[in-house]
Amino acid sequence: MDVNADDFFKAANLDKPRITNKVGSNVTLINGMQITVLSSLVISLAHIDYAPLGQNPPHTHPHATEILTVPDSTLYVGFITSNPENSFLSKGLIHFQFNPDPHKHVVAIAALNS
Repeated sequence: MDVNADDFFKAANLDKPRITNKVGSNVTLINGMQITVLSSLVISLAHIDYAPLGQNPPHTHPHATEILTVPDSTLYVGFITSNPENSFLSKGLIHFQFNPDPHKHVVAIAALNS
């Protein structure tokens, strides 16, 4: 079987800001349905665009742990937990993200193990 870059990359112009929803964010999911090799790895990715002062409102991932990377900016991330030692977005944890910059678009990449 031949493998090329198209097997690992979704050609979706992810280098360009997306039109955001009314709370100022847009989530583009990338999983085994778009990149078949991810289905055997049980990994999903999300490209998240934040408008200035935009947010990804409180939500949870009941079947996945998430790691969030912000390559070139600042993003506030908060979560609700009864464990004050917790510092990661584990399964079922209610969390949110907020872009505090009133002038700059922010991009984050999230990886989930579901």
